[in-house]
Amino acid sequence: MHSKIWTDMFVVGIPIAEKILRPMAVYFFLVIGLRLAGKRELAQLNPFDLVVLLTLSNTVQNAIIGDDNSVTGGIIGASTLLLLNYLVVRFLYRHEKIDRFVEGESCPLIENGIIQEHRLTEEVLTRPELEAAAHKQGFGDLREVETAMLEPGGTISFTAKKPIPEETRHQEVLRRLDQLSRELAQLRLRDAPPTA
Repeated sequence: MHSKIWTDMFVVGIPIAEKILRPMAVYFFLVIGLRLAGKRELAQLNPFDLVVLLTLSNTVQNAIIGDDNSVTGGIIGASTLLLLNYLVVRFLYRHEKIDRFVEGESCPLIENGIIQEHRLTEEVLTRPELEAAAHKQGFGDLREVETAMLEPGGTISFTAKKPIPEETRHQEVLRRLDQLSRELAQLRLRDAPPTA
C-alpha cells in the first residue's frame, strides 16, 4: 500500500523527454495564440476576456501533463515552463526587433485629445471600455485626456491634457488682477469718509 502511494506520487508515468516537450509546445502555442488574439485579451477589459484567460489554463492542462499526475511530473512540467520563460525573456531582451515583433507595438487610441475611432475598431475596444479604463486611472471624462496608448502588455496608459503656456500666463494675470481689485476695494473702504 505504502509503496503504491510513493510510486503514484514520484514515479513519472510518461518519458521525461515527453514531459519536457509537452509544456514547451503549449507555451509557444499560447504565446502565438495570445499575440494573434490581440492586446485586448491581456487587458481583460470585460468579463468575457477574463473567462477566456481563466479557462485557457484549464483547457491546456492535460496537454501539458498528459497521463501523468505525479508530483515529480508536475515539478518537471512547471520547471520546464519557468526555465523556458526565463530563456525567452532574456533572449527577447537582447533582441529588440524580435521583441517588438512578438509583443507588438503600442497603439494610440487618443492623440491630441482626439479619439482614434479606427484604432478602437482595430483593437475591438468600445468607447465605454475606454472610458472605464480612464476612470480607473483617475480621469473623470475622456475630454481630460491628451493621449491614450494601448501598450503591448494590454494596459492602457493615459496622459492628461496640460494647459498651454499662454493659457497659464493668462490665468495668472487674471488671478493677480482679481487680487489687486480686492486690495483696491479694501483701500477705498478704509479711506472712505465716515457716513453720519
